[in-house]
Amino acid sequence: MPSATDMTDPQIHFNDWPNDRGFDANYEERSPIELAVTGNIPPYAAGVLYRTGPGKYKVDTEDGDTFQLSHWFDGFSETHRFQLVAPDTAQSPMRVFYNSRFSTDYLIEEARKTGRLEKISFGQKRDPCKTVFQKVQTEFAPDPSSANIGVTLSINMPGLDGITPEGQEIGKRWANSRGIKTLYAKTDSTSYKKLDPETLEPVGLATQKDLHPDLDGPLSASHARSDPVTGDVYNFNLAFGRASTYRVFHVSASTGKTTILATFDTTPAYIHSLFLSENHVILCVWNSHVNPMELQHGSFLQAIRPFDASQPAKWYVVDRKKGQGLVATYESPSFFCFHTVNAWQEPSVSDINGVDIVAELVKLDNTDTLHSLYYKNLLSSSSEAKAHTKAKKNTSRAEFARFRLPTIPASPNAEVKTAVVEWTSCKTFSPELPTMNPKLVTQRHRYTYAITARDESTFFDGIMKFDSETKEILQWNHHAQSPGEPIFVPNPEGSQEDDGVLLSVVLDGYTGKSYLLCLDAHTLKELGRAHVNGPVGFGFHGQHIPTRGVPTGDY
Repeated sequence: MPSATDMTDPQIHFNDWPNDRGFDANYEERSPIELAVTGNIPPYAAGVLYRTGPGKYKVDTEDGDTFQLSHWFDGFSETHRFQLVAPDTAQSPMRVFYNSRFSTDYLIEEARKTGRLEKISFGQKRDPCKTVFQKVQTEFAPDPSSANIGVTLSINMPGLDGITPEGQEIGKRWANSRGIKTLYAKTDSTSYKKLDPETLEPVGLATQKDLHPDLDGPLSASHARSDPVTGDVYNFNLAFGRASTYRVFHVSASTGKTTILATFDTTPAYIHSLFLSENHVILCVWNSHVNPMELQHGSFLQAIRPFDASQPAKWYVVDRKKGQGLVATYESPSFFCFHTVNAWQEPSVSDINGVDIVAELVKLDNTDTLHSLYYKNLLSSSSEAKAHTKAKKNTSRAEFARFRLPTIPASPNAEVKTAVVEWTSCKTFSPELPTMNPKLVTQRHRYTYAITARDESTFFDGIMKFDSETKEILQWNHHAQSPGEPIFVPNPEGSQEDDGVLLSVVLDGYTGKSYLLCLDAHTLKELGRAHVNGPVGFGFHGQHIPTRGVPTGDY
């Protein structure tokens, strides 16, 4: 069992790293079962860890064929729940219970009976004879399991279920740490899927129009941002038209009221996440521009225009405290991004009386990675995976980047200013799915955690810790172990930013089964693990809600 960092075996080729079961994880535990625990998971990690993402991508059909989805983002959504129960005594181990459920039974049954799906999808090709009207009609089947929504999760999301006296307390301390009342799954559309927080059964559907009637566009960010003190939620809504319109909005955790903070027209784009600083919402329209007319003919991926490096990325800064709307616009060199990390305000480096916004994200040079995430390129058993892994070394590598937006205006200013790239780092590791200590959201932070893709496999192959001050890197990796997003759980008695643990769901390629891994966030040394009796699909994101302390937040 690996317990040290950087345990790569250079003698083993990545083709010997089996990962197929992580992509086609046809495994559920609908009733909680207790997992075997080895090592020592600290008591302060007690709580509930949710995970979501694709489970399986293949369905055996009634006529004896096999229906297969083609793009990883279109896999059948499944949600996982790890309940970590603190021991009664210091000598007793943490107890961990696990249950899981596909939230797409309607779609799975449709594929089984018909051998096809006509839902609008991210990368799946569909029948070109279908009209736009017919495609849209399929999106409104009443069964909540008819919607494939499962990229991020929100706990006690304000605005959708009304405000109770207990809900008023959410505004006093983010996410109501006294209990999990509701659980919603989100994606990059404006739809939400309500799940039972214990059984994970899909129980309802909602849209952003339920928050505010003007939020009638089809696109938004999977990663809404939450104020770490109030729990208020911020996101955007994108409506297509002759001029595509962005509406940046705020949902109060204490009242449930939704307010549109700013409305502006600009290039439509696929935007997976945004930024929040102490006083602003920052929306970067990076270079994943969308042609809405192409949505009539194929998948969403086909509607994303070819990457154009001559077009700048545009940054829109929206006031969130004083009602001033859009206060500033910036431009920077072109890039693409899935995941922002954090943003904060600090004294300006160019104006003694001004304030700058500093923003960190995971930067890609282009949108090639969107086209690389087809199952044929990811499965270790695929004949195309080896060649693709070598090719992507030059075209699809990610890196951490820090941008500076200098001298934020105190009131709306029409001047388009320049956002500066201060540094980039870690391209060799191609980091993704970044997380950090949730206590420091909207404040300057030092440490970012992520998974790595060092080309030791056809998929993710390690966990890293990045120090933005020294640029030093720690790693946890071991042959045939494929980790997921590392969730930071702070030590409530800790005094340092990296005092806590990381929780990651890892597939053991040798056994084809997964385990919940617990690492010391300071050293990346293994502390313990809880063994699942089957494979947990390679998912996207999760949240940890502690029995006591600060939840991981919505980011």
